[in-house]
Amino acid sequence: MPLIRFIPRMVPVLLIGLVASCLLGCQSVYYKTMDQLGYHKREILVDRVQDARSAQKDAKEQFESALDRFTTVLNTPGGELQDKYLQLNDELKQSESRAEAVHDRVDAVEDVAEALFDEWEAELEQYSNSGLRQQSKRKLDQTRRQYDQLIRAMKRAEAKIDPVLAAFRDQVLFLKHNLNARAVASLQSELSSIETDVSRLIRDMEASIREADMFLSTMAKG
Repeated sequence: MPLIRFIPRMVPVLLIGLVASCLLGCQSVYYKTMDQLGYHKREILVDRVQDARSAQKDAKEQFESALDRFTTVLNTPGGELQDKYLQLNDELKQSESRAEAVHDRVDAVEDVAEALFDEWEAELEQYSNSGLRQQSKRKLDQTRRQYDQLIRAMKRAEAKIDPVLAAFRDQVLFLKHNLNARAVASLQSELSSIETDVSRLIRDMEASIREADMFLSTMAKG
């Protein structure tokens, strides 16, 4: 009986382990297949950094657009309050979609970078020529340092996204349940704080995009 009672408790843990193993295995198979097709992890990393940079550019433009819409809608007197809510909710949904794309792209960059550096490190042992091994090791260290700068910038910008989304979400939710002029006036007082958060987000995203440009330029030079 104790064993029977213990098994259900183990099931979630086992499932998590199986899912994690499957994901890792799937990624490993994917990289192996791409390598056999002549598409190596270095090239995949370059593509994913480009995708992450594009996602951040799109998110940056969307958050700027959303802030403009929030400011315009809340500061424009009159008008149908339901329409105001629908406009702001639409901006929120678009912002959430762009944010999700950024999160996914950054995760993809981290995944392939880890695989690339692990492979590179392991293959250093395969050199019989110590001089070539040292050259490759120096290149690995340099690429890893540049990547570390890039991923820190991406993470710093990524971390600013959720607080901005939370502020947008609060405004939309409040307006949804308080469709009256007093509610709009109350939300107007929060705009300056949101503007500050969006400005910080935009600044960090622009810095991350610059880091991506520099990293891609370095990778292009070999």
